Amino acid sequence: MALRVERDKESGVALVTLDRPAKLNAIDLETAGELAALWGALRYDENVRAVVLTGAGTRAFCTGIDRGVTVPQPPSPYAVDDPLLRIGPKANDLWKPVVAAVEGMACGGAFYLLGEAEFVVASREATFFDPHTAYGMVSAYEAVAMAQRMPFGEVARMALMGTAERVGAERAYAVGLVSEVTEPGGAVAAALRAATVIAGYPTEAVQGTVRAVWSAKEAARTQAMAHAPALIALGNLPPDRQAELFEGRGRAGDGPPRVR
Repeated sequence: MALRVERDKESGVALVTLDRPAKLNAIDLETAGELAALWGALRYDENVRAVVLTGAGTRAFCTGIDRGVTVPQPPSPYAVDDPLLRIGPKANDLWKPVVAAVEGMACGGAFYLLGEAEFVVASREATFFDPHTAYGMVSAYEAVAMAQRMPFGEVARMALMGTAERVGAERAYAVGLVSEVTEPGGAVAAALRAATVIAGYPTEAVQGTVRAVWSAKEAARTQAMAHAPALIALGNLPPDRQAELFEGRGRAGDGPPRVR
């Protein structure tokens, strides 16, 4: 199992942990399936009224899809199979509040998860970045998800700067991506405190509020997501060229990424 799930019946909060620390909590096809199944199961669990989502270890919350995964693609340029599209709670019709707790890196496909959380708590050492363009890939779903949380210019800069720059926790807080910054190692505890408060309120009112907040931006998000498959198909380099760029990361002369 690539997930750890701890349910506290007294508080009504479930702690969900991506448990692949050796892979920086990257998501393979098995993990993607487990996430989708878990969100579906939590819809029917009356003992769970709020969720905290985090990653194991301190190096990374999640680094997106596991680069070792092979995802066969249909030949049509108008259809792209993306295994991460079903990993989020909202994609699985879960309207119980989800709080994300980020320690370390959150990048690329991690934004599928962060984009479907109600809010994000991050350690002071957390960093956020989107490597797609650096590896010859279009940032489509990720950029759309972040455009719901951050100002246009901040989303564009993060998506276009690729691996050259990382958004630190304080900057993420300043632009609205993060709602609380904690000391290192404190993100989960802070997220659990908030989730426990929320879980203590009447369930119908909480879930109705979650649904109302999402409805405010759902039309624009849905329309933007509809353009993503064609943009990815037209803009992505061939997989072998992407692999070459990925393998070449960190070579002498590249320099460390700037954190702002």
